[in-house]
Amino acid sequence: MRAARLHEVGGKFQIDEIEKPVPGDQDVIVRVEAAAIVQNLRNVINTYPTVKPFLPLPQLPAVFGMDSAGVITEVGSRVRNLKPGDRVYINPGLDSGDSWAARNGEPMNDPAYTFMGYFGFGPDSAEIHKDYPYGGLAEYVKAPVKNVIVIPENVPLDHATRFGYLGTAYSGLRKGDVRAGSSVLIHGATGTLGVNAVLLARAMGATQIFAVARNKERLERVRQIDPARIKVLSFGEQEVGEWVRSHTDGRGVDVFLDATGDTATADVTMAGIWALRRGGRMVSIGAMPEDLPIPMYRLMTMHISIIGSLWFTTAEGEDMARMAAAGTLDLSHLDAYHFPLEQANEAVQAAANHRDGGFASVIVQPHK
Repeated sequence: MRAARLHEVGGKFQIDEIEKPVPGDQDVIVRVEAAAIVQNLRNVINTYPTVKPFLPLPQLPAVFGMDSAGVITEVGSRVRNLKPGDRVYINPGLDSGDSWAARNGEPMNDPAYTFMGYFGFGPDSAEIHKDYPYGGLAEYVKAPVKNVIVIPENVPLDHATRFGYLGTAYSGLRKGDVRAGSSVLIHGATGTLGVNAVLLARAMGATQIFAVARNKERLERVRQIDPARIKVLSFGEQEVGEWVRSHTDGRGVDVFLDATGDTATADVTMAGIWALRRGGRMVSIGAMPEDLPIPMYRLMTMHISIIGSLWFTTAEGEDMARMAAAGTLDLSHLDAYHFPLEQANEAVQAAANHRDGGFASVIVQPHK
């Protein structure tokens, strides 16, 4: 089969002919119809071995591509429910299966937790990369059945490739206990995580959604998703806490979701924390790199919680698939830009630079 492989750190992807994967007993083989390019992929393949060696890449040459959707073509001998022809998204979060964390139902806390087609979270990730070496920039991938999310027929596979970002936002909102009637503040609301968080907060019944970012044009597009429930603020135009309290009878918001990127600063995050009501919850899903000046005693007396949330479970992915099928999670606001496999390098560049921000999905189609 054809695959776009990276042969050296900082290099370009090149098209290689490699062996098609064979399923293990509890694996499926998926014909990749759409593979979304993560905006951070260029940065990962250029800098992580030096800047973040604790997040190891797969052994090169390697097939990257984290968010893959397609159609099952083969199943392993112990696969009894999934079948060829099923439309699926592959949750790339892999665990060892037999660590203390995995055996206790916490696979994301496995010391070897690994993103298939991307990077791992510990030294033992190398072995998992070897077990599942192919990401979405290939014609076919192998995946364990526990990582397969079935995509309903009325949900385009282009939209399914957003499930990585969507799932990260969804899991964070769930940890914040967002529900019908909640008020939610989202920082970084025009980025990919932020746009997805707005769509999901709306789908989950939040009645007040406060979207904060800097780009006014993109913020207006966010507001137009649901003008009755979404209010927007360009950061710096007004103090965030003051703005939020003017719309919440002076209370503040129930949940603050920080989806800011790696160029954000600590003052942006702190402004969100101080916009919380007494008993509110802050959930971090973004990449703000600075240390926070946290006055723990003050937060304790205000009963404010700070939570970190990484990725999402396959069960949460199934939730989103059902919401998308029902239309409560409205993904029609998203744009897709397509590239053939031979233009993988152009796709990586486009994802890093796209002017539409969080509304854009850059998708490689290996069979086009």
